Amino acid sequence: MHAARPTAGCAIHTHTRAGVAVSAQRAGLLPISQQATLLLPSLGYHDYEGIAVHDDERARLQADLAMNDFLMLRNHGLRAVGRTIADAFMNMYLFESACQIQISAQAGGDLVQVTQPVLAGLADAVALMEASADQPRGALAWPALLRRLDRVNPGYDQ
Repeated sequence: MHAARPTAGCAIHTHTRAGVAVSAQRAGLLPISQQATLLLPSLGYHDYEGIAVHDDERARLQADLAMNDFLMLRNHGLRAVGRTIADAFMNMYLFESACQIQISAQAGGDLVQVTQPVLAGLADAVALMEASADQPRGALAWPALLRRLDRVNPGYDQ
Protein backbone atom coordinates (compact mmCIF):
# COMPACT_ATOMS: atom_id res chain seq x y z
CA MET A 1 0.00 0.00 0.00
CA HIS A 2 2.84 2.37 0.81
CA ALA A 3 4.38 1.82 -2.62
CA ALA A 4 1.09 2.82 -4.26
CA ARG A 5 0.57 5.78 -1.96
CA PRO A 6 3.84 7.34 -0.77
CA THR A 7 1.82 9.99 1.09
CA ALA A 8 0.13 7.28 3.18
CA GLY A 9 2.18 7.12 6.33
CA CYS A 10 -0.07 4.44 7.80
CA ALA A 11 -2.32 1.66 6.50
CA ILE A 12 -4.78 -0.23 8.71
CA HIS A 13 -6.43 -3.53 7.81
CA THR A 14 -9.25 -5.19 9.78
CA HIS A 15 -11.43 -8.32 9.69
CA THR A 16 -14.35 -7.13 11.84
CA ARG A 17 -17.77 -8.81 11.60
CA ALA A 18 -19.44 -5.74 10.13
CA GLY A 19 -16.60 -5.02 7.70
CA VAL A 20 -16.45 -8.59 6.39
CA ALA A 21 -20.26 -8.75 6.22
CA VAL A 22 -20.49 -5.62 4.06
CA SER A 23 -17.52 -6.75 1.95
CA ALA A 24 -19.49 -9.91 1.14
CA GLN A 25 -22.52 -7.96 -0.12
CA ARG A 26 -22.76 -7.54 -3.88
CA ALA A 27 -23.65 -3.83 -3.62
CA GLY A 28 -20.85 -3.15 -1.13
CA LEU A 29 -21.17 -0.08 1.03
CA LEU A 30 -24.54 1.56 0.49
CA PRO A 31 -25.18 5.32 0.67
CA ILE A 32 -27.54 5.06 3.64
CA SER A 33 -25.72 7.07 6.32
CA GLN A 34 -23.69 10.22 6.60
CA GLN A 35 -20.73 8.06 7.60
CA ALA A 36 -20.98 6.09 4.34
CA THR A 37 -21.47 9.18 2.20
CA LEU A 38 -18.35 10.81 3.66
CA LEU A 39 -16.12 7.96 2.52
CA LEU A 40 -17.82 6.83 -0.70
CA PRO A 41 -16.00 9.39 -2.90
CA SER A 42 -12.69 7.82 -1.82
CA LEU A 43 -13.65 4.12 -1.76
CA GLY A 44 -12.15 1.42 -3.97
CA TYR A 45 -12.93 -2.30 -4.17
CA HIS A 46 -10.63 -5.30 -4.60
CA ASP A 47 -12.05 -8.71 -5.54
CA TYR A 48 -11.13 -11.67 -3.37
CA GLU A 49 -8.27 -13.77 -4.76
CA GLY A 50 -7.75 -16.06 -1.78
CA ILE A 51 -5.21 -15.55 0.97
CA ALA A 52 -2.95 -12.69 -0.14
CA VAL A 53 0.36 -14.51 -0.43
CA HIS A 54 1.07 -14.09 -4.14
CA ASP A 55 3.30 -11.20 -5.19
CA ASP A 56 1.39 -10.66 -8.43
CA GLU A 57 -1.70 -9.56 -6.46
CA ARG A 58 0.25 -6.59 -5.09
CA ALA A 59 -0.10 -4.58 -8.31
CA ARG A 60 -3.86 -5.21 -8.42
CA LEU A 61 -4.26 -4.14 -4.79
CA GLN A 62 -2.30 -0.96 -5.50
CA ALA A 63 -4.38 -0.22 -8.60
CA ASP A 64 -7.64 -0.78 -6.71
CA LEU A 65 -6.54 1.53 -3.88
CA ALA A 66 -5.30 4.15 -6.39
CA MET A 67 -5.70 7.58 -4.77
CA ASN A 68 -8.50 6.40 -2.45
CA ASP A 69 -8.26 6.41 1.33
CA PHE A 70 -10.56 3.39 1.70
CA LEU A 71 -10.41 -0.06 0.14
CA MET A 72 -13.03 -2.75 0.60
CA LEU A 73 -11.48 -6.18 0.17
CA ARG A 74 -14.35 -8.33 -1.10
CA ASN A 75 -15.20 -11.27 1.19
CA HIS A 76 -12.24 -10.31 3.37
CA GLY A 77 -12.31 -7.00 5.23
CA LEU A 78 -11.43 -3.33 5.23
CA ARG A 79 -8.31 -1.25 4.61
CA ALA A 80 -7.88 2.45 5.31
CA VAL A 81 -4.86 4.68 4.80
CA GLY A 82 -3.90 8.11 6.05
CA ARG A 83 -0.99 10.52 6.13
CA THR A 84 -0.46 9.76 9.81
CA ILE A 85 -1.42 6.99 12.23
CA ALA A 86 -4.09 9.30 13.61
CA ASP A 87 -5.55 9.98 10.15
CA ALA A 88 -5.57 6.28 9.23
CA PHE A 89 -7.22 5.42 12.55
CA MET A 90 -9.95 8.03 12.07
CA ASN A 91 -10.50 6.81 8.51
CA MET A 92 -10.86 3.22 9.72
CA TYR A 93 -13.18 4.30 12.51
CA LEU A 94 -15.41 6.03 9.95
CA PHE A 95 -15.27 2.99 7.62
CA GLU A 96 -16.11 0.52 10.38
CA SER A 97 -18.92 2.75 11.68
CA ALA A 98 -20.47 2.94 8.20
CA CYS A 99 -20.38 -0.87 7.94
CA GLN A 100 -21.91 -1.35 11.41
CA ILE A 101 -24.69 1.10 10.56
CA GLN A 102 -25.40 -0.71 7.29
CA ILE A 103 -25.65 -4.15 8.92
CA SER A 104 -27.93 -2.75 11.65
CA ALA A 105 -30.11 -0.88 9.16
CA GLN A 106 -30.50 -3.94 6.92
CA ALA A 107 -31.96 -5.85 9.87
CA GLY A 108 -34.70 -3.25 10.20
CA GLY A 109 -36.39 -3.35 6.80
CA ASP A 110 -36.48 -1.16 3.71
CA LEU A 111 -33.57 1.25 3.44
CA VAL A 112 -33.64 4.87 2.35
CA GLN A 113 -30.59 5.67 0.25
CA VAL A 114 -29.10 9.12 -0.14
CA THR A 115 -30.21 10.51 -3.51
CA GLN A 116 -27.90 10.69 -6.52
CA PRO A 117 -27.89 14.53 -6.64
CA VAL A 118 -26.70 14.66 -3.02
CA LEU A 119 -24.08 11.98 -3.68
CA ALA A 120 -22.86 13.88 -6.74
CA GLY A 121 -21.99 16.89 -4.59
CA LEU A 122 -20.30 14.93 -1.83
CA ALA A 123 -16.84 14.60 -3.37
CA ASP A 124 -16.62 18.38 -3.68
CA ALA A 125 -18.02 18.89 -0.18
CA VAL A 126 -15.52 16.46 1.38
CA ALA A 127 -12.65 18.07 -0.55
CA LEU A 128 -13.78 21.51 0.65
CA MET A 129 -14.00 20.31 4.26
CA GLU A 130 -10.50 18.84 4.11
CA ALA A 131 -9.03 21.89 2.37
CA SER A 132 -10.53 24.27 4.91
CA ALA A 133 -9.45 22.20 7.92
CA ASP A 134 -6.49 23.74 9.70
CA GLN A 135 -5.38 20.29 10.90
CA PRO A 136 -5.33 16.75 9.50
CA ARG A 137 -8.41 14.59 10.13
CA GLY A 138 -6.96 12.74 13.11
CA ALA A 139 -5.23 15.65 14.84
CA LEU A 140 -8.18 16.58 17.06
CA ALA A 141 -9.27 13.15 18.30
CA TRP A 142 -5.90 11.36 18.43
CA PRO A 143 -4.44 13.10 21.52
CA ALA A 144 -7.67 12.42 23.43
CA LEU A 145 -7.62 8.77 22.37
CA LEU A 146 -4.01 8.43 23.56
CA ARG A 147 -4.89 10.02 26.93
CA ARG A 148 -7.74 7.53 27.31
CA LEU A 149 -5.41 4.65 26.42
CA ASP A 150 -2.93 5.89 29.05
CA ARG A 151 -5.73 5.74 31.65
CA VAL A 152 -7.14 2.37 30.58
CA ASN A 153 -3.86 0.58 29.90
CA PRO A 154 -0.86 2.41 31.36
CA GLY A 155 2.40 1.11 30.00
CA TYR A 156 0.88 -0.13 26.69
CA ASP A 157 3.75 1.51 24.84
CA GLN A 158 6.48 -0.42 26.66
